[in-house]
Amino acid sequence: MQRNLCISILAPAPPSAFGTAHPQKLFGWFGGPGLDGTGQTMHSLELRPGRRHAAAAGLSEAAGGALLALGALTPVAASLITGTMVTAIRKVHFANGPWNTQGGYEFNLALVAAVAALTECGPGSPSVDRALGIDARGKIWTLAALAAGAAGSQLAIEAGRRITEQDEAQEQMQQRGRFVRDAQLPEREPTGQETARTGA
Repeated sequence: MQRNLCISILAPAPPSAFGTAHPQKLFGWFGGPGLDGTGQTMHSLELRPGRRHAAAAGLSEAAGGALLALGALTPVAASLITGTMVTAIRKVHFANGPWNTQGGYEFNLALVAAVAALTECGPGSPSVDRALGIDARGKIWTLAALAAGAAGSQLAIEAGRRITEQDEAQEQMQQRGRFVRDAQLPEREPTGQETARTGA
């Protein structure tokens, strides 16, 4: 009884939060930037290719929120949401401090705590996991979900960093190539009119 009460309080929070977040990212609903706008933001955050990272974040939030709402594969749902939240904290919010009113990571951390608590308690009843006899709950599953989410975030950030470095190196090579070509251009001989104007 106490466990189901805990779940009934915690469970609606993550799905309701992501119920509007992923359509904003993917489709531009509810005043969101859509996939192109989110992709540009990801690109500026060195999460490249930006459009691919935007799609991955939106789909992770959608899948994680849906699984939590259904009480299905709760550790998988927790890892998906944890991954997107850890990435958001590291790339956007951490520098602003903890408070949400100042653009900090308070809200993201609260969602991570909520999905961790749900993984610890299990989805309760009724749920898909309960109907299928899946009992993936407890400290081990919680730690595994958090670790998987953090690892996924690290992989995404590292991949974006490498592509950013490659893009910057290629741009520098192109700039050097243009400089060399400009330096090798022969000087143009002045025309008669230009010579007369300069008094040469």
